[in-house]
Amino acid sequence: MAIRVIVKNPDPILREKCKQVTKFNKNLHKLLDDMAETMYDAPGVGLAAPQIGILKRVIVLDSGEEDGPGLIELVNPEIIKTSTEKEIGPEGCLSIPSISGDVNRFKAITVKGLDRNGNEVEYEAEDFLARIFQHEIDHLNGILFTDIAETIYEGEQPNNVID
Repeated sequence: MAIRVIVKNPDPILREKCKQVTKFNKNLHKLLDDMAETMYDAPGVGLAAPQIGILKRVIVLDSGEEDGPGLIELVNPEIIKTSTEKEIGPEGCLSIPSISGDVNRFKAITVKGLDRNGNEVEYEAEDFLARIFQHEIDHLNGILFTDIAETIYEGEQPNNVID
């Protein structure tokens, strides 16, 4: 495993749409391992492959919540269901240091994708975990939280912000 360099805004790779993963092999496993190590080292709660310069639809996340699921690795994730209820919450990003913002996100979602071996997995997420999933999946589509934030703050990021 290795800690990768986190790409910073305004690097144009952060605005690219990522490609679907079709090969589930040792290279993908290494990417997932490196992403998790990089996320924890940063420290963050989520990381998408374009944030380390890789245009693949791969995310890792860990809400850090005591009753949370722990590390989640997800390949080719997609949101398949959303609640009607939304809520505004704080977000930040490892690729945009010293800026945070308030973002309106779905309160609950269902996400499906593939694990590191190509097996289909599905997660139902609420609140903070749902926010992390939405933030990371946005990265795969070239969307940054600053694009959709209702308010932007410069300076120290508050606790419990995404990535």
